Amino acid sequence: MDEEYDVIVLGTGLKECILSGLLSVDRLKVLHMDRNDYYGGESTSLYLIELWKRFRGSDKPPASLGPSREYNVDMIPKFMMANGTLVRTLIHTDVTKYLSFKAVDGSYVFNKGKVHKVPANDMEALKSPLMGLFEKRRARKFFIYVQNYNESDPKTHEGLDLTRLTTKELISKYGLDDNTIDFIGHALALHRDDRYLNEPALDTVKRMKLYAESLIRFQGGSPYIYPLYGLGELPQSFARLSAVYGGTYMLNKPECKVEFDTEGKACGVTSDGETARCKKVVCDPSYLPNKVKKVGKVARAIAIMSHPIPNTNENHSAQVILPQKQIGRKSDMYLFCCSYSHNVAPKGKFIAFVLTEAETDNPEVELKPGIDLLGPVDEIFFDTYDRYEPANDPSVDNCFISTSYDSTTHFESTVMDVLYMYTAITGKTLDLSVDLSAASAAEE
Repeated sequence: MDEEYDVIVLGTGLKECILSGLLSVDRLKVLHMDRNDYYGGESTSLYLIELWKRFRGSDKPPASLGPSREYNVDMIPKFMMANGTLVRTLIHTDVTKYLSFKAVDGSYVFNKGKVHKVPANDMEALKSPLMGLFEKRRARKFFIYVQNYNESDPKTHEGLDLTRLTTKELISKYGLDDNTIDFIGHALALHRDDRYLNEPALDTVKRMKLYAESLIRFQGGSPYIYPLYGLGELPQSFARLSAVYGGTYMLNKPECKVEFDTEGKACGVTSDGETARCKKVVCDPSYLPNKVKKVGKVARAIAIMSHPIPNTNENHSAQVILPQKQIGRKSDMYLFCCSYSHNVAPKGKFIAFVLTEAETDNPEVELKPGIDLLGPVDEIFFDTYDRYEPANDPSVDNCFISTSYDSTTHFESTVMDVLYMYTAITGKTLDLSVDLSAASAAEE
């Protein structure tokens, strides 16, 4: 360990492993350390016995639930947009060769007390029970505008400058009602709150186009894909990538104390009495608690069930978004469901998550709108975790700290943080203009 590295990465969460892989591909000398004896950090996947130990303090789950090792329960459950940034990153780094994916069966939104399939284009808008006849016609015109919009072709802009026009102003031109705006903004564009309405419309239009393009990609019932055996496979795959390019991994390293020079710049990491020197440190918030600030808290429920989420067409995997206004909250709520179809549970068993940005200290009460949509559950666990973001200046201390995972059940915000950190560390922008057909080979 007594060597000098370009970068030392602390923690093997997904963000840190992606960065470790990207930096190794750039031929930087990387040392990756973790105080745990497993990969994944907060984004690990747990066997059933591990799940019981973590939340019940016991290693004896009911035998009726099936073999422990047939479960892979993600602690940070998220689906990937088929045309999204994470998939592009996987292709860019060739990590797809380590993984197999399967399409997610359904994408839904909670509206007026019911679960509905999310319409993604003009034809689906015409069929959707979310809207009345006249609203469908108005929505269809809006969807056609979005589908035809090409940022580099002014002819498709219809005289509108979406870099100046707000989303609210764009939508008002089509006369859409609040319920329609709700599912467009939260279930299609995947905004987490309503601030987007007063921001330039271009971002929302791009998000809607990404949703529609991802939906077309695998001709499935949703725009999402998900790896077989769960997300725990992702950190390990990026770790393999880093190792192929010369990265060094050390698990089960106690303390991992970051050392600073007289100017306050990170210059190494000490563990077991040895110090590895470095130019930069990358880590999750737990390794430098004095350089982060608490920005929120996530409430979550983890349920084991013997059936899919009701009213989702018996789909074995699905996302349901409950927009904030529909449930009288300041933040959206998310349902995530996967099952034996993605090899994360024994045959006949389903894993469901309900997540939201916590507004109280009582997750059982706060998550009730989502829990009520699950139907009967075999077992359910409740907990909360704090969210942190960096409060330091990396240009001053050479410490690059990731933000905690939010409550969303899709990866777009997670990967945006990774790409921002990559640029801050290297001064480069990652080129993600890749051949997306390469991912199709990895999809089952």
